[in-house]
Amino acid sequence: MKNFDHKHPAMDVSRRDVLKAFGLGTIAFAFPGLLSSASASTKFEDITLKAIPRTGEKVPAIGLGTHMAFDVKPGKPREHLREVLKIFYEGGGRVVDTSPLYGMAEVNIGDFATALGITNELFLADKAWVTGQWLGDDTYAQQQLQRSMERLWRDQIDLMQCHNLVNDRTMVRVMQEWKKEGRIRYLGVSHHQPSYFGLVAPWVEKGALDFVQVRYTLATRLAEERILPAAMDTGTAVVVNMPFEKARLFKIVKGRPLPDFASEFGCQTWAQFFLKWIISHPAVTCAIPATTNPKHQADNIGALKGPLPDAEMRSRMLKHMETIPGFDKVAKMPAYPGKTFEGVVRRGSRTSGKTK
Repeated sequence: MKNFDHKHPAMDVSRRDVLKAFGLGTIAFAFPGLLSSASASTKFEDITLKAIPRTGEKVPAIGLGTHMAFDVKPGKPREHLREVLKIFYEGGGRVVDTSPLYGMAEVNIGDFATALGITNELFLADKAWVTGQWLGDDTYAQQQLQRSMERLWRDQIDLMQCHNLVNDRTMVRVMQEWKKEGRIRYLGVSHHQPSYFGLVAPWVEKGALDFVQVRYTLATRLAEERILPAAMDTGTAVVVNMPFEKARLFKIVKGRPLPDFASEFGCQTWAQFFLKWIISHPAVTCAIPATTNPKHQADNIGALKGPLPDAEMRSRMLKHMETIPGFDKVAKMPAYPGKTFEGVVRRGSRTSGKTK
């Protein structure tokens, strides 16, 4: 990915530095290389950027997740996903998170980004894991990286993450080698289940990672106990997955108006309400909502605009959510209420009798 800000050298970011900046809202920025002559003349100002602590490189605070959403069976309609990526990019988004485990997601992102001419403009985050014939066998991981590069049409992946801590010790070592070789720029680990955060936290606390990816929402706040404070102390960037709790948050607010105070931080929709709460935490670098709907993508990327809530407002937002029936049961609700995905992963889940 082309660096957004070439003027910023590597720097160390302490908890005090980050807290001092908390609540300042947005940073003016203009994005180059847009898709059309009309959009090319557009200056994207007042978009929220966050610095990657290890280098000072800045990325937009709203990214794009691809789990389930970008997995479409070969031969099925997928033009809507191309439009999702186009709207995401034109709205200022750059960070795209994917994985070989997400069915056809890598293929689709690679195809669409190439067609749109934005392949090298994106900050591509991918995942890998080691499951060789013995504990230290990295053959499969090497094959994964090569295949991911081919699918995404890139000779370098911006961020590689050990997926769900699978053989994490070996995988982190392998990723460190890839980083030295220039095949990846940053390394990290990921997990979406809070029950595994006790295993994620030590990696962050010892400062061995550039990034960590975890679940953190108004309804799931366990990351606040160890992971987010450790990330601030060690200068580890944080990517937040499942920002909408797999659409469960929308289920409980359906038909409810936004609280009046949401206008104080430029919030127009519930999606922006949920996203701005997340990215306003000083430790969070980027949230990666996923969607198959172009209109929803325009809504999501809108969270990059306007001020962010400060600590007092974030507390007020949480207190408001706690008054909504069902909020305390979000994690127990069925995922993606009212929506069915028909991709390769879903087909495999049915065949094996398992669903995620």
